[in-house]
Amino acid sequence: MEVYGQKHLLDLLKTVSDESRLHLVRLLHEQERSVGELAGLVGLGEPTVSHHLAKLREVGLVTLRMDGNQRFYRVNQVGLERFKRLVTEIEKMPAKEARSESDDSWIEALGWPKEELDVLREHTHNGRLTVIPSKQKKLLVILKWLATLFEADRTYSEQEVNAILKDKHREDHVSLRRDLVDFGHLERERSGNKYWLAKKASQ
Repeated sequence: MEVYGQKHLLDLLKTVSDESRLHLVRLLHEQERSVGELAGLVGLGEPTVSHHLAKLREVGLVTLRMDGNQRFYRVNQVGLERFKRLVTEIEKMPAKEARSESDDSWIEALGWPKEELDVLREHTHNGRLTVIPSKQKKLLVILKWLATLFEADRTYSEQEVNAILKDKHREDHVSLRRDLVDFGHLERERSGNKYWLAKKASQ
C-alpha cells in the first residue's frame, strides 16, 4: 500500500461524494473544457464550478492548463488510475498509517519569506510533495521551489524533467511539468523535446 494511501483515498471519496463533481469528472473525461463551458453544461455558476474544480484538482483528479487568462481543465488520467488502484486495494490498507517526523531543515535553508516557507511545510514531507495545492497562490510557491531543482544554462530532455519531478511527486509529475511551463518557470521547444530554466526563474 502506498504511503498516505489511506488518507488520500479518504480525501478522494469525500471529494467525489458530490453529484456535480462526478458530472464534471465525466465531462472532463470526454475532453478538455473551460470553466464557462462547464458551467453551461452542468447548470451552475462559474464561481461554483471553479470551487468544485479546485477540490478535484487538489486530490489530483483534474489538471489545469493556462492559455493567456483562460483556464482549461481536463481529467488527470494518472490521478484517476491511482484512485481506481487505491479502491481495489482497500482491504489491504492498515488500520492506521504511521507518519514519520519530517526533516524540514532544507526549507529553512532557502531563506524565503515565512509565508512561503509555511506553504512548503504544509505541502511537503521529508523533501517530497505530498499534495499539489489547489489555490494558485500556494501552487506558485511550490513551482518556485521546484524550479530551484533545475540548473541555469542547461537543457533537459522531457525524460530528465520527468525524473526530477517524479523524485518530488511521483503521482502527478505531468501536471507539475505543465504548470512549470504555463507559469513561466520552464521554457521548452515547440516539439516538447527540450526544456530549460526560464531567465526569470534563474535570477
